Amino acid sequence: MDGAAPAELELKLRLPRTAVAAVLRHPAVAAVKRGRVRASTLRSTYFDTDDGRLAKAGIGLRLRREGRRWLQTVKGPLDPRSGAGLAARPEYEWPLRAGETMPPLDATRFALTPWRRKLDKAMREGLRARFVTTFERTTVPLAFPDSTMAMLSLDVGEIRAAAGGGRVQVCELEVELESGHSHNLFELAHALAADVPLAIETRSKAARGYALLAPATRVPARAEDAALEGKTSTADALAAMLRSCARQIEANADGLTTEADPEWIHQMRIGTRRLRACLALMRDVAPAAALDPIAAEAQWLARVLGRARDLDVLAGETLPAIAAALRDNTGQAAPGGGAVLRALRSRVLARRKRARDDARAAVASVRFTRLLLAVGAFAARPRFCVGDGTPAAATLAGRARQMARPVLERRQHKLLRRGDGLPRAAPSARHAARLAAKRLRYAAEFFAVLFPRRKARAYLAALEALQDILGALNDASVAADLASDLAGPDATATATLRGWAAAQSAARADTLRAAWHHFTRARPFWSTD
Repeated sequence: MDGAAPAELELKLRLPRTAVAAVLRHPAVAAVKRGRVRASTLRSTYFDTDDGRLAKAGIGLRLRREGRRWLQTVKGPLDPRSGAGLAARPEYEWPLRAGETMPPLDATRFALTPWRRKLDKAMREGLRARFVTTFERTTVPLAFPDSTMAMLSLDVGEIRAAAGGGRVQVCELEVELESGHSHNLFELAHALAADVPLAIETRSKAARGYALLAPATRVPARAEDAALEGKTSTADALAAMLRSCARQIEANADGLTTEADPEWIHQMRIGTRRLRACLALMRDVAPAAALDPIAAEAQWLARVLGRARDLDVLAGETLPAIAAALRDNTGQAAPGGGAVLRALRSRVLARRKRARDDARAAVASVRFTRLLLAVGAFAARPRFCVGDGTPAAATLAGRARQMARPVLERRQHKLLRRGDGLPRAAPSARHAARLAAKRLRYAAEFFAVLFPRRKARAYLAALEALQDILGALNDASVAADLASDLAGPDATATATLRGWAAAQSAARADTLRAAWHHFTRARPFWSTD
């Protein structure tokens, strides 16, 4: 392929080896199968410098053998179409001479890629084999009713370091788009996941190979802006937002299920909240029949994560803060509060463990996988299945800026209404204001990239400061409610935490008043270009 790089779009999922046969005989596969099943052995050698120069640039370079055929492939970084298990990246591939022995890398091909300089520099520094993948591939050609063509591949094998040592087993399903619409890939996988234990695989074989060479410390994935431009249509903007939310959720899944750091739960909860906020933006433009099932599943995930996160905050932040205040004789707790808090903490830790186990089970479930696949399919559907000639179709065809302005204006107006007398308001009123601020902030963050950066940054900073103080006060109120649930409404522990919540409200009144004043003076970034 010596011309422009084709885009590789493939959906990648993990599965147990015992489930491979179930995929091949599944009715959803049989319904779209367009040719006979083929089996082959693939062996790929990945090259890089000793310091991983190509990996750091998001570039993959390999030689692959299939029978006597050899292919040289260069892949680039993932592009913004990726998410919900779909990997989209540029790919260049060329046949080399056939034979039993591996041919040398053909450096003249590097000039045909956008990364010629990086590849040439790596070649000069010294490219060597870093790891090898060997697997049995079973392929099934697919043809969907709308003429979309794809290839389903089941890979079973291993990745091993070229210099010996570590190795990792591989069993995964890939559905690669050849032509047509990618929503078919998601819908096929969604149907398979109803009967086969599939899980989203966020890492390529190359990424897992590099992890063998130098295991990196994983860090929770934070929210990222969707890739939008001033001329982006509303339909494209909303689809990009959905994919951005899905990327944050799926990127935290493995860490949440295997590691103790509560930040994994926190960041997936943020991703889930952002997803729900994005779905709420679509209420007026997307069919309820398509939107409501996804929204219901997102709400399920949010509830599970929310229980775990609230207990993490209580155990890791609120109770230690109250204990420190007691030690300094500045808290509002009753006498003997230290012993009371220790007893409460014991109950909190036991409840937190159950909540974390529930969150891990939810994220490891097929239900979680199907939620992400449903989000991916929805984002990939042209105009979200909206019919031609409708008001919703006109909105989706228009520029995202046109949708953003009235949406943001309405949400700001609701927050301003909630803010009257906020420093003196009851916890329920502050909670309502916090929800209004959260909804405004998510929408503002989604659309901010469409407007002047400096104006958006100032407005978002003021809104974030307001939401932070409202969130801290809400955490104190939630802690008291959790204490009531764990120890009883009349328990000393509950009275202690209610006293703490009241003390926080009084102590932070001036901070809240200042944050509110600053926010009301912040100029909406969408008001003028």
